[in-house]
Amino acid sequence: MKLKEMSRAQLEAFRDEALREYEDFKSKGLSLDMSRGKPSKAQLDISMPMLDVLNSTSDMKDKNGVDVRNYGGLTGIDDCKELFADLLGVKPSMIIVGGNSSLNLMYDSVARAYNFGVYGGSKPWCKNEKVKFLCPVPGYDRHFGVTETFGIEMINVPMTPQGPDMDTVERLVSSDPLIKGIWCVPMYSNPDGYTYSDDTVRRFAALKPAADDFRIFWDNAYCVHHLKDDHDHLLNIFDEAAKNGNEDMIYEFASTSKITFPGAGVAVICASENNVAHITKQLSMQSISYDKVNMLRHVRYFGNADGLKAYMHKHREVLEPKFDLVVNMLEEKLGALDILRWNAPRGGYFVSVYTEKGCAKEVVRLCKEGGVVLTGAGASYPYKKDPDDSNIRLSPSFPPLDELKQAMELFCISVKLATVTELLG
Repeated sequence: MKLKEMSRAQLEAFRDEALREYEDFKSKGLSLDMSRGKPSKAQLDISMPMLDVLNSTSDMKDKNGVDVRNYGGLTGIDDCKELFADLLGVKPSMIIVGGNSSLNLMYDSVARAYNFGVYGGSKPWCKNEKVKFLCPVPGYDRHFGVTETFGIEMINVPMTPQGPDMDTVERLVSSDPLIKGIWCVPMYSNPDGYTYSDDTVRRFAALKPAADDFRIFWDNAYCVHHLKDDHDHLLNIFDEAAKNGNEDMIYEFASTSKITFPGAGVAVICASENNVAHITKQLSMQSISYDKVNMLRHVRYFGNADGLKAYMHKHREVLEPKFDLVVNMLEEKLGALDILRWNAPRGGYFVSVYTEKGCAKEVVRLCKEGGVVLTGAGASYPYKKDPDDSNIRLSPSFPPLDELKQAMELFCISVKLATVTELLG
């Protein structure tokens, strides 16, 4: 029976039962954490053989015969550029290989634009009276943290199953020259797990910004993180942008952070050759080179993009049962009550759920007091302000399967308790 169709007496009985379940669970004294989308130990163990690829007898030269242990090669070794170019469907000349963190590359890209400007721009962003960014919501909290750090005003754009509301994006971008960028996670979006439709990608590629220095920050973090055979496919935005003469408008980012080791992966920025030349000139005052030994290690381990894609099946074997467990438990324990909605993603790292309005913070609080830490309610919105207090990002990857089941049991109990309490006033 749907919770909203119950009589007050039925609701009170439901509340009492949910409270009893909650107190029983709380008495177990558990301490579980599913607050961040971190790879589990089982996933990290998959990559351990990569550490044996290079040793004291290894040839430490890249394909061009350059010793990777020494200075030089600011934009990365060609072998690694080719691997990522094949993975992303672009030319190697459009790739800059950085350190272990794509977030670091995104932060630096905002910082350079803010302080020095971008290719084709008339002035640094900081010379404007104000700088604004469009933020599809719910979205990635660290994206919002970067822009907030620079005092950039963030404007919410609603997400749909096809991607950001493009009518809103087109209207705002074309009318306001102070809007300098938009954050995008185009494949298996964080946290909803949506992949942008072909029409959405084409509309992004055809934008006509009022600002001459507008950039699309295309964070393609989950481009190979599939969970199902019938996985999603993302249209190549650079191919579409070329049809509109808009290649300079896009910065694409990717990394191996959730493929090999988050603390020792390889990240890239992919951009037009004009942008690459402009960025490289600015980078030359910041660094002489990133970690080329690690680049070579990754190339030797995977061989090529096909090797990397095949390797991802090992991650799927670990992750798919966890995501199935989460979705199945939500359906089994809450589906008939009609008090929570969610998307069952075919890839990525999160399950995004929506409580009844005004219940998310209470659900997170109840879970924490019961022994399970979740990502904070509101974290997926700029300034951590969810106007409906309804979205919660679930992160199934890190806990072992048995702990994840326990955490989801408490989560479902907490949703029931928070919702019935709200309905009873």
